Amino acid sequence: MQTKKDGIDNMGYQGDVNPAFELESKTDLSKRSGDEAEEPEKRQAWGGQLEFILTCVGYAVGLGNVWRFPYLCYKNGGGAFLIPYVIMLAFVGLPLFFLELSFGQFTSQGPLSVWAVNPLFKGLGYSMVMVSLLIGLYYNVIIAWCIYFFFASMRYPLPWTSCDRANWATERCLDSSEPTGNVSNITTTMSTLTTAAPIDPTFNRTTPTEEYFYINVLGLTSGLDNMGGVRWQLALCLLAAWLIVFLVLIKGISSLGKVVYFTSIFPYVLLTALLIRGCLLPGAGEGIRFYLQPNITRLADAEVWSDAAVQIFYSLSACSGGLIAMASYNKFSNNCLRDSLIVPLINCGTSIYSGFVIFSVLGFMAERRGVSVDRVATSGPGLVFVVYPEGLAQMPGTTVWAILFFFMMMCLGFSSEFSIIECVFSAFSDEFPQLLRRNKWAPIIFRGICCACFFLIGLPMVTGGGFYLFNIVDSYTGGFPLLFVGLFELIALVWIYGYHKFKDDIEIMLGKRQLIYFHITWRYIAPLLLLAVIVFRSIQYKTQTLDTIYGLYRYPPGGTALGWLIVTFAIIWIPLFFIGTFCVKGGGMFCWKSMQATKNWRPRDRSDREGTKYDDSLHQDVSTISSGHINSNGTVPPTYEEVESATDYYSEKPNTYATLQQE
Repeated sequence: MQTKKDGIDNMGYQGDVNPAFELESKTDLSKRSGDEAEEPEKRQAWGGQLEFILTCVGYAVGLGNVWRFPYLCYKNGGGAFLIPYVIMLAFVGLPLFFLELSFGQFTSQGPLSVWAVNPLFKGLGYSMVMVSLLIGLYYNVIIAWCIYFFFASMRYPLPWTSCDRANWATERCLDSSEPTGNVSNITTTMSTLTTAAPIDPTFNRTTPTEEYFYINVLGLTSGLDNMGGVRWQLALCLLAAWLIVFLVLIKGISSLGKVVYFTSIFPYVLLTALLIRGCLLPGAGEGIRFYLQPNITRLADAEVWSDAAVQIFYSLSACSGGLIAMASYNKFSNNCLRDSLIVPLINCGTSIYSGFVIFSVLGFMAERRGVSVDRVATSGPGLVFVVYPEGLAQMPGTTVWAILFFFMMMCLGFSSEFSIIECVFSAFSDEFPQLLRRNKWAPIIFRGICCACFFLIGLPMVTGGGFYLFNIVDSYTGGFPLLFVGLFELIALVWIYGYHKFKDDIEIMLGKRQLIYFHITWRYIAPLLLLAVIVFRSIQYKTQTLDTIYGLYRYPPGGTALGWLIVTFAIIWIPLFFIGTFCVKGGGMFCWKSMQATKNWRPRDRSDREGTKYDDSLHQDVSTISSGHINSNGTVPPTYEEVESATDYYSEKPNTYATLQQE
């Protein structure tokens, strides 16, 4: 049946039609307006879906899975800690992971340019990049330590198995073969507290591994007020680390995507080998029991839940821009929902798996020393470069296992570092393409200059006092900045841009409706949990301390001020863009328009926009609307009201246009 409405032939017309049909009838859909004619340059893409997943796994699974999670699990109730950890993963980690993957994939832009969705919050993008930069700076310092230990492990016997008093050991250094005396009870005075208690006979003595790391490798000074000189061995290792980063990222994801096959998979082979060897050691069972033994009463402590939330952010690498950057190289229709389930679950499983590897060796060490496991359990650099190497030194085939362990740590470190720094490169390359992509050499020069500058900025952390500086950057970067960015990201996307708009965008991309789970977590649960953690950590804040070979070091006011300066540097971009917008555009309606998505918030490729509310045919130049202009093919452009009506119709039913075309 053929029917006419307003003089327009319409096959199968059954009555009043929606504005989309009227618009289609008046507009030649093959034509594009002037400002839409020029398509952006072809963007790099992953060589395959596996490359993207492995890159995300390598980005999320890092050194923290080995040296942070197992100790947190032990400290916060053993197996009971898995309860708040899984809850935080389900209600904060997974939702934010999916949000960031879909955010970057939809528009195929890095963490700066992607904020065309809400220009007023573009400062969030800069905060993400600054957090990634800070993490990348100190992360490569850890990798430099791993490189140093990797080559030191090639010596036989291992250099930290005995006190080398001729070169670096002090009189306090105690070899395991030396007699310890018969001391069972002493009285010690610490500040104003005097206690009489039985102590370990090695009281006030140090192990060879402690002195090797703190004195021989770090050249540790007395504090921040005595930075000392650059440790040239570590400086060379740091230079090597940045050179490797540059070479791997020289062609962006094209080169990165090939390297991750090794750096993301091989650590699991080594973890498995270390686990099998560790479980065969005497005392391994006791160590694993300490790791998993549940203490349900700890769940009543708010600090446990706070630690779980921060560990989720730290471990999944959310809210630092890397996930947005990596997802921006995906195909538009990639199933990022599936990926956002696979990667966090692999990450969570790796953390638990690493705990067995670590605590099996700690149990062995505790049995050798004749002490309980809690006397040797620790976290951070002290675990990887002091405690675990001591355990390796007591195992048969010590050299081989030490080489494998530090090579594994290098792989874990690099797999995260590559994505962290690529996030920084991608962000600025997308934001300033005319400058940084004007020819084939511009990206290489830009990346080379950046790596050289990052190396120079990191040099203070390989001085005698660099360990104190490293600890400040590590402690203050991974806490408040990530929490604030996560909270404001949810506000900007879900509350201001709108949950329903963002949901429709994802439906256009994935072709299916989203679960109500994301509606509840994005809008309510995740923001409230993040706000609660921020408030709790603010109330419970304590002056930073650091346990070293010289005892417990309390940071001076200047060190604390430096830490908060780092926090400020990371998040100051959020209010700066707010203030800048008010100053440049004024308040009122101009400010409100700055919170509206611009024309650059859309799928990057024209083929992905066709048949959606972002179809170029719906966005004619305003100057031609209602001006009496007649197109060259004789069609009349739609009126402004018709464009608005059709756009609103598509906003409510994003897939309608494609359906009507098929009909």
